[in-house]
Amino acid sequence: MDKQEEKAAERFTASGFILSAIGSSVGLGNMWKFPYITGKYGGAAFFLLFICCLVVVGLPVLLAEMAIGRGGRGSASKAFYQLSGSRFWSAFGLFSVLTAFLIMAYYAVVAGWTLHYMAESFTGLLFRGNPDFKQKFVSFASGYWPLLWQAVIMLACGAVIAKGVAGGIERFNKVLIPGFLIILVVLMIRSLTLRGAGEGVSFFLRPDFSRLNAESALVALGHAFFSLSLGMGCMLTYGSYVRKEQSLGRASMAIGAGDLLYAFIAGLVIFPTVFSFGLEPGEGVGLAFMALPAAFSQMPLGFLFGGLFFALLAIAAFTSAISILEVPVAYAMGQWGWSRRRASWIVSAVCFLVGVPAALSVGGPLASWSIGGKTYFDLFDFVTSYIMMPLGGLFVTLFAGYVWRGAGREAGLTGGWLFVWIWLLRLVVPILIVLVFLYTTGLIRV
Repeated sequence: MDKQEEKAAERFTASGFILSAIGSSVGLGNMWKFPYITGKYGGAAFFLLFICCLVVVGLPVLLAEMAIGRGGRGSASKAFYQLSGSRFWSAFGLFSVLTAFLIMAYYAVVAGWTLHYMAESFTGLLFRGNPDFKQKFVSFASGYWPLLWQAVIMLACGAVIAKGVAGGIERFNKVLIPGFLIILVVLMIRSLTLRGAGEGVSFFLRPDFSRLNAESALVALGHAFFSLSLGMGCMLTYGSYVRKEQSLGRASMAIGAGDLLYAFIAGLVIFPTVFSFGLEPGEGVGLAFMALPAAFSQMPLGFLFGGLFFALLAIAAFTSAISILEVPVAYAMGQWGWSRRRASWIVSAVCFLVGVPAALSVGGPLASWSIGGKTYFDLFDFVTSYIMMPLGGLFVTLFAGYVWRGAGREAGLTGGWLFVWIWLLRLVVPILIVLVFLYTTGLIRV
């Protein structure tokens, strides 16, 4: 491949970029967390609040990240330096690279769980012998099998990224995202036709404005920020592969709409199923790997629908993991001059090794080891999600709002839209990010 062909391969098409960015925002947390917090904090009332937060906080930061990436045409660290000429801001870009690397180290562990459960469900092994699903998960997580599945995830992600932006990342997402949508709709239809599904839909969508308070507002703000994969360099790195003629504003709207649609349909999958089988709409891992398998075991063709559900989770994990791993891979290519193939495999290998303690700390041999009362897995999650990502997002808003004078031009905004966007980044968004940071870290209570 000559230099001209290689340069063309490092650019998204218009549709490829939007699909890849939506794939990045479609993550595991949305599937089990968003429906839960929506039901807990007021149903449709919270959903409306979330939309407002997505517009006020999520989309302005998303647009800023993509503009910095396209304007700087490089990794997170290089883009900040190219646009500011300052090593100070380059260090903040490197902070985003480190954030993505650490997230990938433990995210691959959870992604591996989804592959294991998908295989177990489709083969029927998951439901054999009327098992205790909580004990089954504990038994699996406490062994060494998670390391194998973690390695499979890293190998698959490394292989896709090694093929480049157009031939790897874009082609991968153009296949998986439509497949993801088909599975999601099939599961939604099946969930809505279960006996008692109406109670779950009512729990999810019935507006209860009495539950909206300061806490629900901070939760909605935090989820709007995290659901778009902001603050860890993903959208900035993807932005560096966007062609100049593509409208970043329209792309931001499409990505936000895709994120909302996914979250909405996910709720229509989770809650009808949970309520139909008398389960508690618990939060986190327990809902996906313990409660829902119990529901599938009682459902006709449960092995099939259970397998589809975990296939859905696996696709969500893969598409997000690709965007996360691309951040440190792009940095390695730009910083050390490595080829894409070399950077992909070396970064994947190191990331796997860093993630091994996280894999072995969820009931495994390292479960008793803790730092500050947290296992390795919980520590990875807490530090990256609640400290590093908000700080990364804060750096982006301050840079685009105060430092980089060409932000509006690169974002394609003029007149009133530019004025509103700049002042959101300069004043409103930083304050809200700081509030979310203080709340999620427990420094303030509401």
